[in-house]
Amino acid sequence: CPSLAGIMLLEVFLVLGTLLIYLFSKKKEETLPFKDGWWGRGQKPVTKEDSSIWPFKVETTEEELSDLFRRLDQARFTEPLESSCFHYGTNSVHLRKVVSYWKNQFIWKKQVEVLNKYPQFKTKIQGIDIHFVHVKPLRLPEGQAAKPLLMVHGWPGSFYEFYKIIPLLTDPASHGLSDEHIFEVICPSIPGYGFSEAPHKKDFNSVSAASVFYELMLRLGFSEFYTQGGDWGWLICTNLAQIAPNHVKGLHLNMVSVSKLGLTHLLSILLGRYFPGLFRFQDEDVRRMFPFVKKGLYRILSESGYAHIQATKPDTVGCGLNDSPVGLAAYILEKFSSWTDMEFQNLEDGGLERKFSLDDLLTNIMIYWMSGCIVSSMRFYKENLQKGIGTQKHEKLTVQVPTGIASFPNEILHTPQAWAKKKYTNIISFHFMPRGGHFAAFEEPELLAKDILQFVDKVEKEQVWKKK
Repeated sequence: CPSLAGIMLLEVFLVLGTLLIYLFSKKKEETLPFKDGWWGRGQKPVTKEDSSIWPFKVETTEEELSDLFRRLDQARFTEPLESSCFHYGTNSVHLRKVVSYWKNQFIWKKQVEVLNKYPQFKTKIQGIDIHFVHVKPLRLPEGQAAKPLLMVHGWPGSFYEFYKIIPLLTDPASHGLSDEHIFEVICPSIPGYGFSEAPHKKDFNSVSAASVFYELMLRLGFSEFYTQGGDWGWLICTNLAQIAPNHVKGLHLNMVSVSKLGLTHLLSILLGRYFPGLFRFQDEDVRRMFPFVKKGLYRILSESGYAHIQATKPDTVGCGLNDSPVGLAAYILEKFSSWTDMEFQNLEDGGLERKFSLDDLLTNIMIYWMSGCIVSSMRFYKENLQKGIGTQKHEKLTVQVPTGIASFPNEILHTPQAWAKKKYTNIISFHFMPRGGHFAAFEEPELLAKDILQFVDKVEKEQVWKKK
């Protein structure tokens, strides 16, 4: 029957048409291009780069220490306003006490031994020397392999932030944690931070750093690995997951930020307090976000001045900080106060020793001072932000790899899961942490370690990551 044949042909065309529409309308899962740069001095050599890895140890000369103590002795302090606590920045009354401890009680040589207790190495990638800590487990249960975990710090932190969490991940059983998953941990210094060489050319941004660290992991023999980060580590690890989704088994973050805010986000800011269910907010989201003028807008304005300076003219203020150890300490300590807990601004000592020891705080500062890296570390803001927020390709791409988020209550700005999942499309673990702030690994190593362990357990058991 001709009419039946016509109907069948029409059906075939409809099916094919529907299939074609689906295929062309389906959003392609784009990856971020690997950034093969050259950040060394001068022109890139025509010869192949030396890929050797060599041991590194932190070392200090007597001349460097003598110079430091001379500068500490000659420091000029400004009297703070009465009852100003840390509201105007680092309070100089307390700063005097810190400097006195630095000169008379802090033993840098002892802290150098602490820094050197974990194996450290350097290797040249894209023209610059990359420093990293690489800690393997001392023992492994029979039949079990260590899982490689790349952990990336931020500003004004350093690789030292991870020294308390490393043993919890490489030897969890000895610290009362499950040993079902044991890690070998790689903690690099971001180029321009600590003992990694600073880029000698402009435009070294988070994608550049992610590309360098991807190359580092491959050079170490890891084709599949986990990543973890907060602060700039959040963005670098995110970019790495976008560059190499077939190699990053899981992405764990203790800070998340979204740069693309749509109409839904704006409506949730206006109405989320009153209609949380409409925007998939949980009670804890509401508690942390509202009133938004105070906990969102005001915090952005009061805490982002440093970022504006560093994203525009980092070298100007950096020159002063690189010349004065007391100025450097004041600049960095302020962040360890307010970013750990905003309420610490109400205390004359900034609450600094409530979560950290002075030895730990000064060790981090000394890494900046001895390496002379404060200017290059601040430039990272300009390289990442000078073209504007929301303009970069990585900001427009989603992240498909399994993602775990540990949301700490004292982080400066809270990002609810409902917002995060627009960017991270495969969130398999999102936890409101009971305490802690911005420097999670430094402040609450056990809480963070437990969250990493349970996240990796989910990835492994549920097999949510599959190489394409």
